[in-house]
Order: sequence, then C-alpha cells, then structure tokens
Amino acid sequence: MIELIKKEIHMNRQRGTAVSQLTLDDDFIVPDALDDAVQILLSDGEVQIENSRIQGEKVLIRGKLVFRVLYRRESGGLQAMGGEIPFEETVNVPELSERDYTQIVWNIEDLNITMIHSRKLSAKAVLTLTVRAESRVDAQAAADVETDDAGLQVLKRSVPAATLAVRRKDIYRVREEVSVSANKPNIETILWQEMRLRDVSVRPLDGKLHLDGELSVFLIYSGEGEHTPVQWLEESIPFSGEVELSEAVEEMIPAVGVRILHAEADKKPDSDGEMREVEVEAVLELDIRLYKEESVELLSDLYSTGCEVVSEQGEVCFDRLLTRNSCKMRVGGSVSFQKPDRILQICHSSGIVRLDESRPSENGLAIEGVLEVSLLYLTDDDAAPVGAISEVLPFSGTVEAEGIREDCVWQLNLGLEQLGAVMLGGGEAEVKAQLTVELLVFQPMQEEVVTSVQTQPFDLKRWEQQPGIVGYIVQPGDSLWKIAKKFHTTVDQVREMNEIDGEEAGAGARLLLIKEVTAGNCS
Repeated sequence: MIELIKKEIHMNRQRGTAVSQLTLDDDFIVPDALDDAVQILLSDGEVQIENSRIQGEKVLIRGKLVFRVLYRRESGGLQAMGGEIPFEETVNVPELSERDYTQIVWNIEDLNITMIHSRKLSAKAVLTLTVRAESRVDAQAAADVETDDAGLQVLKRSVPAATLAVRRKDIYRVREEVSVSANKPNIETILWQEMRLRDVSVRPLDGKLHLDGELSVFLIYSGEGEHTPVQWLEESIPFSGEVELSEAVEEMIPAVGVRILHAEADKKPDSDGEMREVEVEAVLELDIRLYKEESVELLSDLYSTGCEVVSEQGEVCFDRLLTRNSCKMRVGGSVSFQKPDRILQICHSSGIVRLDESRPSENGLAIEGVLEVSLLYLTDDDAAPVGAISEVLPFSGTVEAEGIREDCVWQLNLGLEQLGAVMLGGGEAEVKAQLTVELLVFQPMQEEVVTSVQTQPFDLKRWEQQPGIVGYIVQPGDSLWKIAKKFHTTVDQVREMNEIDGEEAGAGARLLLIKEVTAGNCS
C-alpha cells in the first residue's frame, strides 16, 4: 500500500484592482460660536473609511470626507472649523469571493472649499477609491509517501518558495508631549494641525514586530494676548516600539504598510499652569504581511521493484522570492509665488507621494509618480497672515529587480524621508525631497507534482521476457534515476555495481545493469 503525504502551502494571490471615482458636494453653516468668515486661507481633508463589505463581486464602502478650513474672521485674527461629508460607494471587482481580502486606498483628486457668504461655506471634492483584492490560496503538494512496499523507490526535489505566514491588521499608538519654545507666547487656541509619517521601518522579531520612525507635527496657533501674531510649532517626534505578534519570526520577510488612522493634538498646562504644552496622539494602522522563505520538498517520481506503480502528475503554482530591494530617490523642483514681496518666511513644507504607474523594464521596475508639495508661509499682511501654495513635482526612475517579468507580483511602498524648501530670488522657492522605495517581487512558478498513486501486480509474462543483465551506454539527458527505473533496478545498485562516486554518470559512460525483483505488497 502506498499513501501520499501532502504538504499544504499558503500563498497570497492578487485577485484584481478596481477603481471608482465619486464627487462629493455639500454646504456648511458656520457654527454660531464662531465669527463670520471673510477669507479662507487654508483647507485640507482626509477620507476615513468606516467599513467595507464584500457583496458578491462588489465591495460596499462606507466612509466620510473630513475637511478643515482656516479662515480670516471679520473682526481680525484667524479661526478654524471643520465638517464632514458621508458617502457610500459600490465598487465592482470581477471574480471577487467572500473569503478574499480587500485593501482600500483613497486619494482626494480635488478639494475646493469656497465661501457662499460669511456664514456659509461650500465644500466640493473628487475622490478616487482603489480596491485591491487578494485571495489566500492553499496549495497541496505530495512531499513524501507512507508505504509497506520494501521495493518502493522515491525521488524528491527541493524548490524555493515564499509562503504567506501572517496576514492581518493591527494598530500602534504614538503618544508624546511637546513644549512651546521659550521665545514664543502661550497657546490660546490650536487653529491648524498636520501630522505626517517619515522614515518608517518595520521588521519582525520572534513573537512581535518592531517599529521605528518619525511623526512630523506642525501646528498653527493663536497666542495669548490681544495683538499677538499668529504662531506655529513644528516638531519631529521619533518613535520606537513593538507590537505583539505571536506568529512572527525574525527570519520572516516583512511587507507592512503603515498609515495614520487618527491623529489629535490638544493643549495642556505645564508645571506652572501655563498653556505651553501640547499632547500629541497618533493611531497608526499596520497592514501586515509576513512571508516565510523555505525550501519545499516535493515528490517528483516513484516506482517499485516489486509492484507496478501508476502515478498521475499535476501542476501546482508556487511563489518564489525574486528580489527584495530598498533604495532612495531624489525629487526636486521650484515653486513660484504670486506675491513674493509679502512673504516673511516659509514656516512649513509637507508632501504626499502618489504612484501613477509601475511596470517591468529591462533593468528592473520602472516607476512614475508625483510628489504633491504644500508650502505654508507667513506674510506681512495682517489681514491674511498665513498663506499656502501647492505644486506637483513629477518623478520617475527604475528600482533594480533583475529578472522581473509581467507575470511577477510586486509590492511597492513609497515613503517621504526628507523634504525642505528655501526661498530663492525672483519669487521662487527651491524644493528638495528624498523618497524611500521598498520593493518586494514574487515570481510564480509552475511545478509538476505527483497527485495520485495506484499499484498493481507486475505483468509477469512481460517481466520474464526482459533480460536480467544489460549493458548500457549513458545518453545525453540521462540520469541514474531514469536509467534505474527503465531497467527495473535501483540507483543504489547502479552506483555500487559500476563504482560511481559522483551524483551522475556522464554521457558515454558504460554501465552494467542487473534487474532487481523485490517481494512487494501490491494490495
């Protein structure tokens, strides 16, 4: 009796990508507690996905656009307000299954907040929702056999495979207190806040994930005192810590996306009771994939010197890690100001990296995208003390990935490591940035495996007609396994009879082969 021992291998397959664009439009009343608006100075927004659900070959997405504005009030000075526009969108994803995993990426293509009058604002936005569907594939492949047939001969081989070991989401919290510098006034009201992640890295340890990075914090606030000009606070908060993950092993290959799920900054008194402290809290969402690179043993072939063995072959697709690469890319350009003579200084620069296209090329993976840069500056105009300007800086390059093809599956993470802007002459500012690029490429491999085995007694009449001793000249492409199987003997006997020390006998070698018969169990 022969029974196949099968190994189960877990892999991640990209099911497909679907994109949907929607337009949001709503009006908002300035709350009674706030003053009339005269001019909108800054506006910003983000999308919060509240839940998503697979329904057949569709994904139902519910969320909201959360926006905030900084405006000049009629009596002078600045005030801030915010609002939200809920939405529900259905995105078609062909061949989607209920068990698939979906990742939703959003992008605000256009956000326009204008004044209808001093007590009413109009908010319009164009959103792009991208749904990436992945499925977990469990492949079974025969790795060995259980048998009571003493004459059974088994051929195995090892193939490299990258299997999906962990797939889940988790959160990590960053909490820190920052202080206002001694040369700045106390905080009366925080008017504007912006938080970005920079230089984030994640690596697995035994039983946990280790995170390193920086949280860039920028605040605009009104200072205490009637004629105090608008103030700002900028701080880079380093963070380092662990997330418990029992399945993690240090040797695993990480592919972890990190984004800010929620961030908040609140003023608080210092030890003297003065409002000179800011408590910062950011909740980071971790989209975790950990891969395990291993050598998978497969059953290639088998036969018996005591029975007739009939095996069926099939194909199984494995993922092989083709390349894992990290590099940096520089982006630069200039930004022009409409009224440069009124600018006192650039107080903050921020950027968002957008990937437009990635495709295999001769030397690796060619990528194209843009860096959306926003510069905040102070002016000498008391009516509009804060201004902002945005510019889109294109970038392109090639990430080294030897052997990448169209059928490969790649995971690409782009981050912003450094960003700075300095004023030049002629009303321009020079922007310099450095991006981080992390690339993980898998190559699908089709491997032949044994799928089923049956045994039956030898055809004795045919068996007896075959010679017991044969002289054979090794042909190109022959292996000892093929020769032994063809002439009903074993590889060990061929080696011993012909005093072969190496793995194989070269083409042209002369072999003496003796037919071997074992009392096998063919039941």
